[in-house]
Amino acid sequence: MRNIGILGSGRVATVLANKLAGAGHAVTIGARDPAQAAVKWSGARVEFRDHAETARLAAIVINATPGDTSVERLGALRDALKGKILVDVSNATLRGRDGLPGSLLYPNDSVAERLQAALPETAVVKTLNTMLFTVMADPMSLRSAPTAFLSGNDEGAKAVVVRLLGDLGWPADWIEDLGDIETARGPEAVALLVPSVLRRRGLAPFAFAIAR
Repeated sequence: MRNIGILGSGRVATVLANKLAGAGHAVTIGARDPAQAAVKWSGARVEFRDHAETARLAAIVINATPGDTSVERLGALRDALKGKILVDVSNATLRGRDGLPGSLLYPNDSVAERLQAALPETAVVKTLNTMLFTVMADPMSLRSAPTAFLSGNDEGAKAVVVRLLGDLGWPADWIEDLGDIETARGPEAVALLVPSVLRRRGLAPFAFAIAR
């Protein structure tokens, strides 16, 4: 069992919190208004605290905040995140006219790289950003095997995240370690495909994968 903090209280946070709590982890959700988030909660047993306290208490922190504001929000938590593993599942995109993801906010790098630069004493690991949020905790729901891409500078942190992905239902051979944090640029660029997929298919579960 690990103490896992999830920053954010939306759909992504809910899906991940329920699965990880069900796997036996102690999960704390960090919300701007913890009391209000707790009132709305109807899932597994979790705790609710503000972002700073959630980061301070957790050994592993998952960034489920909107990617376009993640660097600013988490940069303010530098001290609380010191020495922690930060799992970044976000995509930093500008909003299109129809409300769907538009162009990349960081076209020449990635939100994961910017988080690592802002948090030099935190091990940032990028993963799970190339799929509909429901698939993050239920990869077996798809008819063909999806891929969970992995990027990060710290090999030990990535090994921990691989085990965490296992608790979310990901077999080891569905996880593709791309290399250091700069390799997050590729998976984040996949977000450019998402609006077309959503317009054609709606919110049906999907993920991008390496065909073998």
